[in-house]
Amino acid sequence: MKIFVTGATGKVGSRFVSYLLKKGHEVRILVRNLEGASTLKEQGAEVVLGDLLDNENLIEAVRGVDAVVHIAAQFRGDISEEMAKAINIDATITLAKAALDAGVTRFVFTSTGNVYNNSLVNRPCMEDDVLTATALYPKTKMGAEKALLELYHEQGLDIRIMRLGFVYGDNDPHIQEILPFLSNWNPSKAMSVVHHQDVSQALLLAVSTPGIGGRIYNVADDNPITVGEFYKLQGEPEQVPPNGGWPSFNQWDMILDTARIKSELNFNAKYPSLYIARDMGAL
Repeated sequence: MKIFVTGATGKVGSRFVSYLLKKGHEVRILVRNLEGASTLKEQGAEVVLGDLLDNENLIEAVRGVDAVVHIAAQFRGDISEEMAKAINIDATITLAKAALDAGVTRFVFTSTGNVYNNSLVNRPCMEDDVLTATALYPKTKMGAEKALLELYHEQGLDIRIMRLGFVYGDNDPHIQEILPFLSNWNPSKAMSVVHHQDVSQALLLAVSTPGIGGRIYNVADDNPITVGEFYKLQGEPEQVPPNGGWPSFNQWDMILDTARIKSELNFNAKYPSLYIARDMGAL
């Protein structure tokens, strides 16, 4: 297949592009900086210079591919709500419409398991649950999901939405980077995680599986991990409870049910737990 990928120089995107090329697929990537894409170009990726926020040539950039995988997003950093919406919602819609205009209907969108923040269910979160997240990043992902599903119903966009758990592995410093953010979380709070290799596996399954337009899939391994375990695995001291003690939490918040992706896409995690990835030298 020939696959168009955005966010190709990011943590998820760069590993996914390499994964695709190793599998023998043709890959075209959209980047804002040619220098940052030099390694992927050396590996065989076709590089197109452009910006999702200001690119009049998106239709031509997408034309001729079999599918689009949209990974680019604004996650962290000092950013206004207006800019977050422009990057995570408006640019997504623009790309999807460009794909439709170019005759490319298969569109895979990487969303986040954070859309389940503040979930009130008493079980792992499932794809058809009502979403109640209030933080800016998951709210923009929810907005993009809604717009893409409207394009599916109204214009035939063959959308496949992938909600990723916390992504780690392949020398990604993501775990170390998130520890300061988790410092005041209850160490017993668990979350679903997924290794980069399994993200790539899931995205390729979403690209290549026929007949799943309009479907949403949670992507995670089989064993959620607690905040306290994150600290222990990184050799960090145990967290110190804030004044008043640790906050209470819903044990199912951010725990993803993966029955659908297993049954419909035959997804089987290469690294069923973070501990297995550690023992296999894949962190």
